[in-house]
Amino acid sequence: MSPNQLDIDNVSKIYKGGIRANDGVSFRVHAGEVFGLLGHNGAGKTTLLNQIIGLALPTHGSIHVGGVDAVSRPAAARRHCSFQPQSQAPIDGLTPRQAIEIMARIRGMNRKSARRRAHELLQALDITEWSDQYGQNLSGGVKRLTAFCMAAVDPTSVVMFDEPTNDVDPVRRRLLWRQIRALADDGCAVLLVTHNITEAERAVDRLIILDKGREVVQGTPGQLSGAYSSKLKLEVSANDPRAASDLAKEFGATATGCRFVTMVAEADVAATIAWAQHKKELGHIAQFSVAPAGLEDLYITLAGSGTDSQKQRGTRGSRNETLVP
Repeated sequence: MSPNQLDIDNVSKIYKGGIRANDGVSFRVHAGEVFGLLGHNGAGKTTLLNQIIGLALPTHGSIHVGGVDAVSRPAAARRHCSFQPQSQAPIDGLTPRQAIEIMARIRGMNRKSARRRAHELLQALDITEWSDQYGQNLSGGVKRLTAFCMAAVDPTSVVMFDEPTNDVDPVRRRLLWRQIRALADDGCAVLLVTHNITEAERAVDRLIILDKGREVVQGTPGQLSGAYSSKLKLEVSANDPRAASDLAKEFGATATGCRFVTMVAEADVAATIAWAQHKKELGHIAQFSVAPAGLEDLYITLAGSGTDSQKQRGTRGSRNETLVP
């Protein structure tokens, strides 16, 4: 077992009343890899991270962090982890620079190295203009980026981020993804929880999708997107919600406002485009597009929205497989 590796084997967490936060989850994150953990709210993602760092014990299964048994030796395993939690870091009374340097010093860096690394991260994420302002005066996005820096300033062999891009603007999200990639390139095993499927598709090497605590699918973005390689996505914007609802019913789909999305088999693309053009000429459709299906489409289909009633709306229509937008 590699010391720079995270191993999750058949992990389950069962609360009183039989509620399963996670149920038989298994995966491995290798050194130099960014591994994505995806799933709707309540899918068990944060519970799993808490089990890895010893804040919650699994009911069944094993967890090894850097070769250390995290169930029997949680404190020792925790020393191999750097972790950015979902909640904001409590940095009121501290500036971002101070908070990052303090974390580096706690990790064992000397004062000069801590100062240099903090400056490097502040520049890399383009937040130097706020680096000496106190935490209570900062925006949520800058606080989030500061928390990322606190986890990344002196990373351990396993680095975990729980929704690191929350509240972060698009430009700095891109910079953040670069830093996550850099951690893996430097040999860390990176575990990433995110809801931003489009960005994750470009950033992760492999991923797992959870639904109600159970694994739905696991693999590389290319492998999982390949499940829809013979399908395309039709997006339709109608002129009013009623028209959108009527048009969506022709595909067994459900409209949201003036829009609906549905999957189209490759063999049906020509007929579908002709249908859409005809509806546009009649004034029923404002615009439409047909594009290759991606990882987000697979995620919505497999993990749904997290409730059975909403998933049941994603049924197979007469023409194709439906997505609930």
